Amino acid sequence: MPLVDLGDVTLHYLDEGAPSGPPLVLAHALGTGTMLWDNILPLLPPGLRVVRYDMRGHGRSSTPPAPYSMGALIRDAERLMDHLGLRDAMFVGLSIGGMVAQGLAVKRPDLIRALVLSNTGAKIATPEIWAERIATARRPGGMEELARGSCERWFPRAYVKAGHHQPWYEHLCAHDPEGFAGCAAAISGTDFYTPTSGLRIPTLGIAGSEDGSTPPDLVRETTDLIPGAQFRLLRGTGHVPPIDAPQDYAACLGGFIDATGHLRTAPGDSPPSR
Repeated sequence: MPLVDLGDVTLHYLDEGAPSGPPLVLAHALGTGTMLWDNILPLLPPGLRVVRYDMRGHGRSSTPPAPYSMGALIRDAERLMDHLGLRDAMFVGLSIGGMVAQGLAVKRPDLIRALVLSNTGAKIATPEIWAERIATARRPGGMEELARGSCERWFPRAYVKAGHHQPWYEHLCAHDPEGFAGCAAAISGTDFYTPTSGLRIPTLGIAGSEDGSTPPDLVRETTDLIPGAQFRLLRGTGHVPPIDAPQDYAACLGGFIDATGHLRTAPGDSPPSR
């Protein structure tokens, strides 16, 4: 099991695909982990080096005491990429992963040559909402309550009605409340409208038409902060389209990989001009 000890946290990661290929880094949503991407990996173009990891407080990574800052989550991703020698990556961030993506692209432009902001925002919900969810997580039975609400917001109605969401409901119920509270605090304190507006790299925003957590208008508003960025709406999908619409999601990513020439770019090359 690949782990890296960063001192204040131990991160679990998976480094797959072509070892010398252009890197594609995947950062997951709150309450999920590396498994979020399982269904899209076989559908991605061959030749990529695909790195995915569990954020602190998730999966097989360690769970330091809450709260966490967004700066700490960004620093975790930065140190992992430095550890693996990754440069000029395409960084795909979904939900909280998309916030990490924005902050890392601003802090370390040498690490990221192209950005995918999926089902995310420069600011998500309000501090009051996150404070309520953190309090719920710490109550007996609180994670079950949060899991029900998340599944209602995350998945299309037909997907839930058919019971396809059940494994994810069970996964969310079993999530460590401390890890949830820590990352929820990081989201609560984040507003990236100003720093994200300063980015000048190829960017794709992806939204799901049935997303109740980060609605399409929020994703479009965030994407529009970056001049020249593209926006794609995946109809009939929710907050986590790699789960409920993996083929559509992988096709969307594949199109952006092709459009940016990422598979044809050697490490150290500059991004394509607009």
